[in-house]
Amino acid sequence: MNVTIKPNKLSGTIQIPPSKSLSHRAIIAAALAEGESVISNVLYSKDILATIDAMRACGAEIKEYSDHLVIHGSKVKRVQSVINANESGSTIRFMIPIALVSNEEIEFRGENHLVKRPLDTFLEIFDSLGIKYTKGEDYLPLKVYSGLKCGTFKVRGDISSQFITGLLYALPLLDGDSKIVITTNLESKGYIDLTLDMLKKFGVEIENKEYKEFIIKGNQSFKPYNYTIEGDFSQSAFFLVADALGADIKLSCMNMDSHQGDKKILTDMEDFGSNIIFENDVLSLENKALHGATIDFSQSPDLGPALTVLAALAEGESVFINAGRLRIKECDRITAMRIELEKMGAKIIEHKDGMTIYGVKELHGAIIDSHNDHSVAMAIAMASLRTKGDIKILNAGCVSKSFPNFFSVFESLGGIVSYED
Repeated sequence: MNVTIKPNKLSGTIQIPPSKSLSHRAIIAAALAEGESVISNVLYSKDILATIDAMRACGAEIKEYSDHLVIHGSKVKRVQSVINANESGSTIRFMIPIALVSNEEIEFRGENHLVKRPLDTFLEIFDSLGIKYTKGEDYLPLKVYSGLKCGTFKVRGDISSQFITGLLYALPLLDGDSKIVITTNLESKGYIDLTLDMLKKFGVEIENKEYKEFIIKGNQSFKPYNYTIEGDFSQSAFFLVADALGADIKLSCMNMDSHQGDKKILTDMEDFGSNIIFENDVLSLENKALHGATIDFSQSPDLGPALTVLAALAEGESVFINAGRLRIKECDRITAMRIELEKMGAKIIEHKDGMTIYGVKELHGAIIDSHNDHSVAMAIAMASLRTKGDIKILNAGCVSKSFPNFFSVFESLGGIVSYED
């Protein structure tokens, strides 16, 4: 699906979709708990459906309702020999160690860019433990011939916290005790906090030794728990950026005490000159003159596309640092955002692990390639607030990965969108 957006002011109040990060974690924990759990405020994006199907492959019974799941979980008992994570990086990296709790042969598959997303952390663990595996020309398909054993796991902390989360879910289920040793500075600590908090809710205890080591007792059991998923700060970023560019959007049902690492968007917006307002459980932003800022993405790489649009339209120079992980998302988001925004008149210099962006007053219309990346498509849509001329986004249907009804919400706020197959 391609969309064409005609520039128009956006205004209104919306409820941000539930956190994808928390959704993955809650569904997996409930599916590993022996008994019934209810997970409420669920959005059935492609990524979440991939995790639901993966946990069914590991023995969980999951019933889907309009906005909640009823999950009858169990310890991992393999009922399918293939897990397809579709395009979900979280699903594949969480599920590899979890599925290997069962000492049976298993094949992991994925689609599109996911087959190229790095899995070296797990392959190094397999090599060190003598676990036999074969893989395709890229990383997927990956076939593993034996299960995971307890022990000491050395993991880099500057690649992706998803590898650590997968191990934190799997290792408590093994027969003996284990330890995860972080061999570099740990980035995205907020995501590890989400994991540890969710595990605790479902009855699993992990000892965190200053994010340098995690001590995991074996033979633990997940306990059933009813959980309501909170609004996603990653998704709120697109609408807060729109506010800063001239919209008048209010966001309801946001948890200002959230452990989500992407809550950093609030301080990032302040760095660009905006005032954050939170009254009566509604989050909004007071428009002020935007100026350039230096933003560190080491703890919040998913904010990259939205903030690139903001920086492109903020007065002066912005510098993005520690942003190397943007290159290993659904696409290389540094290069993709530079190429597409330059088509619209932005001034961007690309660096190995970041960007320097020189703000302009307005952009102009162009035909934009989404690079099959939901975040790129949504970020460019918000750029329309300061664009002269129409924007055509190719393959805009990729938003279904995380926010299936994004464009209908965009229209409800006053956006003018036309569609073509």
